[in-house]
Amino acid sequence: MNTAAPAPTPTTRALTWCLHLLIIGLLALAAGRAVTDDRPHAALIVAASAVCGAVYAVGPTLPRVRRSRRAAALWLAAVGVCWLALLALTPDAVWVAFPLYFLQLHLLPRRAGPAAVAATAAAAIVGFAAHQHSFSPAMAIGPALGAAVAVAVVWGYEALYRESEQRRRLIEELTTTRADLAAAQHTAGVLAERDRLAREIHDTLAQGLSSIQLLLRAAERALPQAPQNAARHVEQARQAAVDNLAEARRFVAALTPPALEGTTLADALERLCATTSARHPLTARFHLAGDPAPLATAHEVALLRIAQSALANTVRHADATTADITLGYLDDEVALDIADDGRGFDPDRLPAPDPEAGGFGLAAMRARAHALGGTLTLTSAPGHGTALAARLPLTPPAQTPPEAHR
Repeated sequence: MNTAAPAPTPTTRALTWCLHLLIIGLLALAAGRAVTDDRPHAALIVAASAVCGAVYAVGPTLPRVRRSRRAAALWLAAVGVCWLALLALTPDAVWVAFPLYFLQLHLLPRRAGPAAVAATAAAAIVGFAAHQHSFSPAMAIGPALGAAVAVAVVWGYEALYRESEQRRRLIEELTTTRADLAAAQHTAGVLAERDRLAREIHDTLAQGLSSIQLLLRAAERALPQAPQNAARHVEQARQAAVDNLAEARRFVAALTPPALEGTTLADALERLCATTSARHPLTARFHLAGDPAPLATAHEVALLRIAQSALANTVRHADATTADITLGYLDDEVALDIADDGRGFDPDRLPAPDPEAGGFGLAAMRARAHALGGTLTLTSAPGHGTALAARLPLTPPAQTPPEAHR
């Protein structure tokens, strides 16, 4: 019935029914004792008890009493008037004051509730003393103690309720925050996976298709004067398509690059130089420096992709005759250097990446290096070739982030 309270829980509903039964039981007790003890005005006591019980029973059934504090206060005043009439007829009505304390504290505002409880306790004491035709301090102990217990119980319940509501709000905030965090992590994971897929597609399928395009153009230029050269270019384009089909299938299956299966990074880079030299008018040479050290799979994949992308850019844009790839193992890092004797360019005047013209290779290489805690530097000048250097820390395989192995 308290408008400030939320929907009742099973516990509050049980307490409410206990209060209802207590009031009806005490009223029935007052009426029953008046009849059994053959007291004066027994009929009036029974009638007053019935009226008081009826007025009390009407309140919980009225929606306005449950929603409006003002209506609840008026109903409580009507119950109080009936109780005072019953108290004037029989001293047994004193016991009804105890459940009335809880009603007053529950329905009235925080300041008015204790005042109403004090007035009810005083009325109970005065009424009982009037029936006894005398007054002693002992008569005040029962109603006063009952009022103090009621105030302590109700205020303690309110404190527990406020703490429970605070905890409920904290749990709701925690749940909301956890959901927001999960959504943010999901979004970050999606973006990271998009970035990874973009780099993989650029460094494998896109570069392979570009190589096939160059070979087919060379075959077209060789026809019809040199059909043997054209056939050789077509065969190389076919082999490049086979290799890229294998890359695509392994890429979909989320496995390591085929060039690294059953071999070392140095062997894969040497084979890359040989394949590039056979397919394009470029002499690519591989050099190994230092003692090879075990690398995490993510490091090997990154270095191979950087080398593939750098050689592809050399073939497409540099117009170079030679390119050198050097894999060096230093004390605490692994180095990959790619240098060519092409026409070079101004690194500060690179065109912006474009879906049609490309230009994503350098950004993808730099992202791969940075993702593993490394660096990538580029040195070039018009007419003086290009040099690219990638440095990755020598991280044991057990320390490599799990997501880098995918």
